Amino acid sequence: MAQGQYATARETLEVALNQFPGSIRLRWLAHEVLPFSGESEKSRTLLTELERIASANPGRYSDAGNLITLGQYYLHKGADARQVLNIFFKPVKTRLPDYVEIYLACGELALSKHDYELAAEEFRRAEKLLPLHPEVHYGLARALSSSQPELAGEALEKALKHNPRHVNSLLLKANHFIDAEAYAAAEDAIQEVLAVNPEHPSAWALRAVMAHLNNDRDKEQESRSRALKHWTDNPAVDALIGRKLSQKYRFEEGATYQQQALKFDKSYLAAKIQLSQDLLRLGQEEEGWRLAGEVSDADGYHIVAHNLVQLKQELAKFKTLRADGLIVRMDSREAGIYGDRALALLTRARQELGARYDTDLETPVIVEIFPQQQDFAIRTFGLPGGAGFLGVCFGNVITVNSPASQGEHPANWESVLWHEFCHVVTLRKTRNRMPRWLSEGISVYEERQENAAWGQAMTPRYRQMILSDALTPVSQLSGAFLRPASPLHLQFAYYEASLVVEYLIEQFGFPALQHVLTDLGKGISIVDALQRHTASLEFLDKEFANYAQQRARAWASQADWEEPDLPPDADLAQWVEWNDSHPDNYWGLQQQARLLLSQQAWRAAETPLLKLVALIPQDRSETSAFRMLATVYAKLQDQAREETMWKRVAELQSDSQDAYLRLMELSRTQRAWKRLATNAQRMLAVNPLLPATHRWLAEAADHLNDRPTSIGAYRSLLAMDPVDPAESHFQLAQLLYREGQIQAARRQILQSLEHAPDYRAALNLLLEIRQGDSYETPPEPPLARTDAP
Repeated sequence: MAQGQYATARETLEVALNQFPGSIRLRWLAHEVLPFSGESEKSRTLLTELERIASANPGRYSDAGNLITLGQYYLHKGADARQVLNIFFKPVKTRLPDYVEIYLACGELALSKHDYELAAEEFRRAEKLLPLHPEVHYGLARALSSSQPELAGEALEKALKHNPRHVNSLLLKANHFIDAEAYAAAEDAIQEVLAVNPEHPSAWALRAVMAHLNNDRDKEQESRSRALKHWTDNPAVDALIGRKLSQKYRFEEGATYQQQALKFDKSYLAAKIQLSQDLLRLGQEEEGWRLAGEVSDADGYHIVAHNLVQLKQELAKFKTLRADGLIVRMDSREAGIYGDRALALLTRARQELGARYDTDLETPVIVEIFPQQQDFAIRTFGLPGGAGFLGVCFGNVITVNSPASQGEHPANWESVLWHEFCHVVTLRKTRNRMPRWLSEGISVYEERQENAAWGQAMTPRYRQMILSDALTPVSQLSGAFLRPASPLHLQFAYYEASLVVEYLIEQFGFPALQHVLTDLGKGISIVDALQRHTASLEFLDKEFANYAQQRARAWASQADWEEPDLPPDADLAQWVEWNDSHPDNYWGLQQQARLLLSQQAWRAAETPLLKLVALIPQDRSETSAFRMLATVYAKLQDQAREETMWKRVAELQSDSQDAYLRLMELSRTQRAWKRLATNAQRMLAVNPLLPATHRWLAEAADHLNDRPTSIGAYRSLLAMDPVDPAESHFQLAQLLYREGQIQAARRQILQSLEHAPDYRAALNLLLEIRQGDSYETPPEPPLARTDAP
């Protein structure tokens, strides 16, 4: 079987069954062998015999090997996984704690249920017992793939070190190369598999995937046919092809393959759950949810199916907002607070980005905003996890973490929505046929075009990375998103991708980029599309590296970027001495300032920090001198200079809550209403869930005679159960009355009186409304309660 000699394997099996007619392990092996000889029916017959034989004489089959076989059989049959563990697997562990095969079996069971943590535990136990077994390391590589990719890579290397021809590990390697768009390397790995087994169905299935991605339909069908040559209705072949296409965001094509797999075997759960997720990502929700329910009913321990069924119940509680071409679902409370703002932003993104890229956006886009990170992860990935992801776009569907799910330091949710909607535009234009680096690069680039504080930008650390060996060639850039060395390297990949897009536009013009996207939508490869409208990938690899390095050297070119040669524990005196001979060195000035701040030497810290802001006035990093100077001036009670520094931070960084809050406080004290409104709007783009922001925005807008903004702010505030709802309803009623919205004003004043029946100003306004008197110019400032305790 391992060498693809299926006919010989069948003959050997028949001889063995004649010699050992009571063997259940041979019957289980037949379940794997006979379908490759066109004898699936006989395989099923032998499996039925397996159960009958074992039930007739259970004592005979109580040894470790047979118990594992029985457990695997009952799992295949759909038995309760917990019962299989208790009845078949745990007794083996108890009797033979050093029996490696039981840990491999338990690890495979955990993997099949997507319990990767438990799977890793089982494979690690096996590793201690048999560290040279490649199957052990192969299992561990799969278990760690999503949570600890570096360790997973090491495990895969160990598997191939112990057996360079280990087929399963070579196939996993090929999978990784396909994910990274390293197709030549993937083909090399596949050829290594075929050197062992020229008929391996998974190897030919992966070739079909690559042919599909290369728009070579003849080769795709040829490879698929070869994969099905010996087992013509093998559902695993189409399920694998479809899953890999879906990983490339080709959900329609992936769904088609899963449907074909289910025609071969309607009970094949791997295809059914993948089809469920494909349809949900395409926005075909009714059928997608139905299939998830079917999988959950068939396998109560299928974690992905169970999670999706539970999520459906949560989504039913969401509020749905609609606009032209948009369906937005979000938590009901949050919808009342910033739902209209989100809908307005998405509407503008749809209009502007759709026109910019000449993309058809007639099919509605579904946007789901989750207040619980776990729900976002389940909707996006099927499983909890995905820490660090702010949003994901599948083409027709966007999933986003709301500010409520992000703790004390949420990202700018408006920039996230803009980024993800740009994905909608480019994915639709290319029919989801674009490389990861180009998709991410355009989205980050468009963030910066919309707002200079959005998206990734050059920082001292990025400058250092570009001028070192951290810059990834354009031809390999998609791989930088898959297994980054650190979170910093992942963020750098986004920045680098956006810099590639900027380079392409500067060198070849925006129309060239549009033509590349159009060609991708026609099925032309990225290599050919770039060659036709820009240059070859080889040329781009070289010239972009030069471009990026020139940009890095030109950024803050007045600063000295030499790496200090001081030891890590150097004290302040050593840094001061070193800086005397390197007066413009960024790293030295930074470290001197940090040490002075740690000693609360505020006035002394001012000197190196002022030099830093002069050297790098455009520093958007979290370690910028502007932020540190704001702290210094606050400590020195120099409010004017403190405000100047916070203003610069607010201009440069799009998620600086501390800057926005402090600027709002200062602006309100100064009655600087325009500045107060500006920073309140900035804060709402990051964290719209703070009542004070809406209250201050309403106050500022009222003084600026911006009634629509003030009305919206009070409506949002009321959705947050304010401390004094009577006052908020009253203020909103006044604004609505001045806008001529009489009935709406009446409703608000009645709600105010529900909370405070003796509120005189509210009673007077209600009387005025009833009398139909004019109320065009209410007293300034707005009436306040006189009966409040």
